[in-house]
Amino acid sequence: MNEEDGIRLTDEQKRRQRARSIAIAAVLFGLVALFYFVTIVKMGPGAVLNRPL
Repeated sequence: MNEEDGIRLTDEQKRRQRARSIAIAAVLFGLVALFYFVTIVKMGPGAVLNRPL
């Protein structure tokens, strides 16, 4: 394929696509953190503090 094939994004479209990607990554990270903390809370403080080494 040469460079004339396919779709070329404008600089504005590239900027918006990057912003969307960053927003999706931030939301995904937030959900992972939320699930992690909810799991720790449901297990109780003894599961974290009193576990054997």
